[in-house]
Amino acid sequence: MGKVAAVLKVMPESPDVDLDDLEERLSESLPEGAKINGVETEEVAFGLTALLTTVIVPDDAGGTEAVEEAFSNVDDVESVGVEEVGRI
Repeated sequence: MGKVAAVLKVMPESPDVDLDDLEERLSESLPEGAKINGVETEEVAFGLTALLTTVIVPDDAGGTEAVEEAFSNVDDVESVGVEEVGRI
C-alpha cells in the first residue's frame, strides 16, 4: 500500500493561540500510521496565522478524514481544510 502526502490548513480560534503549543498538540492527536512531515505558517488576516501542516498517511479508504477529524478535536482549532493531496 502506498502513502499520501496532504497539506492541511489548520486555523486557530484566535491570534492569541500559541502556535508552537498547537503544533505539538496536533502531532499528539494523529491517528496511528500518520505523521507530520513539516509545518509552515501562513498569515491570514488581522494578526491571525494558520498552520500549513504536511501529513503523511497510508493510501487507504478514507484518506485524510481521520487526520482531519483528529485535528478538529484539538482545543483552540477553529477549522481544518485540505489544501493539497498527492501520492508519494
